[in-house]
Formats: sequence, C-alpha cells, structure tokens
Amino acid sequence: MNAFDLALSRLRPRLPSPLEPVEDERFTRHGLRLLLKRDDLIHPDLPGNKWRKLALNLRKADGRPVLTFGGAYSNHLRATAAAGRLLGFDTIGVVRGDELAGRPLNPSLARCAADGMRLVFVDRSTYRAKTDPAVLADLLDQSPPGTYVVPEGGSNSLAVQGCVALGRELRGAADVVAVACGTGGTLAGLAAGLGPGQRALGVPVLKGGFLGEEIRTLQRAAFGGPRGEWSLDERFHGGGYARSTPALDAFAQDFEARHGLAIERLYVAKLLHGLVALAEEGAFAPGTTVAAVVTGAPS
Repeated sequence: MNAFDLALSRLRPRLPSPLEPVEDERFTRHGLRLLLKRDDLIHPDLPGNKWRKLALNLRKADGRPVLTFGGAYSNHLRATAAAGRLLGFDTIGVVRGDELAGRPLNPSLARCAADGMRLVFVDRSTYRAKTDPAVLADLLDQSPPGTYVVPEGGSNSLAVQGCVALGRELRGAADVVAVACGTGGTLAGLAAGLGPGQRALGVPVLKGGFLGEEIRTLQRAAFGGPRGEWSLDERFHGGGYARSTPALDAFAQDFEARHGLAIERLYVAKLLHGLVALAEEGAFAPGTTVAAVVTGAPS
C-alpha cells in the first residue's frame, strides 16, 4: 500500500452504509415497503455517492492536484475540496458562470474555498465546451504540472465502477432501488451491481432528457456495454438543478417532521417526492420493496 492509499484508508468510510426501514403510510397503504440506504452516513465530509465516485479517481490521481467542474451549488466541488483538505492534495474547481467572480461566495463555494480549493470562474459557453481538448488544455496550462482531471459530477468510468458496490450492498434487499441523478454515474454503477430480478430507477434533478444516453455511454466506458436493468422518470426535477417548488419544499418539511430525518434538498427531496407520487400512481405492484438511496446530507 503506497502512502496515498494509506491516507485514503484512514478516512474510514462507513461501508456498507446502513439500510433502514421507514414506516410511511403513503407506501404501506399500497402494500409497499420503503427502505432508506443511508449513504449520507458514509463519511461526514464525503457523504453518499461522492465517496463512491471519488475514491478510485483519487487513488489514480495518487496525490497529484485535481481539477474538476461544477455549478455554484455543486456537491461534487464541495466533496472534492474536502478530500483535498483531508488528504493533502491541491484542488482546482472550474465553476460555471463568470458573473459569479465579482460577487460574495455563496455558502457552498465559500466552503470549497475554506477547504483550499482554487476557484476558476468561466463563462457559460466555455463551461459547455469544457471537454473540448483546446479548452481543457488552456485550463491545464493554468494548473500545476501533472494535474489530474475529474469530470463534472465525478462521473467517469472509475466513478461508475466505484458505484457498483452500492448495487452489490443492496442485492436481495429490495425489488426497486431508486436514486436521484445529476450526471448519471451513480445510476450506471448501481444498476450494474444489482442482482437478477432487481431494477434501478433514476430520478433526474435536471431538465433536458439527456441522461439516458449519458448513462449508456458511461456503462460502455466502464464495462464495454450495458449492465443491469434501469429506467428514468424525468418528471420530478422541480424546475431544474438547485430549483424547487412550494409543493416540493412542503413535502421535504413534512417528510422531516414525520421521520426525524433532515432531507438534502437538491437531490434527496426530489427523489423521495417522486417515489411518493409513483406509489400513489400505482407504479409499484403490491408487495414491492423500494429502497431509496440517500446520496447526501443537508449542507
């Protein structure tokens, strides 16, 4: 074990994460059982899918500076910055929106900066072209030699492979495993790790209907082809990333009051709101056990 692997192991992630039954009459009256896969408890600074998606990438980076991408409220940027602080490597966050450069940092970006991340604000057209070799080369020219690049949301083949363990931890425990989706990497790995007769359900938190092809591309890169049974329900994004509705806010507050569990708003609230709606619609047959992956904790 090299020095960086040793440091990574000392973070002591809580794996497998707990699987907790939840008594909720909105499910039980339809003959359904709800479980919460508490990935938010994996690590206080690297909760949920962030640990699963980053661990293999950080091992490959092996202590080199890490450059990655995200929006103004990116959980991924925050987790990468925290990992850099904990493990002692430099981090660079490329942030969508050059208009943010002259403003006070929001709490999410302020946390990144406090953890030592150098924030680089780019205009939205440049951000959209972030995978273009010329754009990436320019960003790397402004970064230390040997900088390792992690894509937006952390979703690449290594991240997908890291999320396979999530599916394996849930084998035999549920019929349907649901997860909120940003870039699709968690769902791609989750579906691959589940056993026969299980299926993964993704609830995108962004508008656009683009995730299906993204997930297929990620699975091809990670495994050479499709793996597992999965589907998407695009209806519960609440207006788009980091957006909400009065109904969604009321739902999250009610769920917290019912179950004494603080709900992360960008992903988890939309997932649970969608599952309640699907239960009411009869989307799950009576006798179905549904596991919801709690991918993050409130900031």
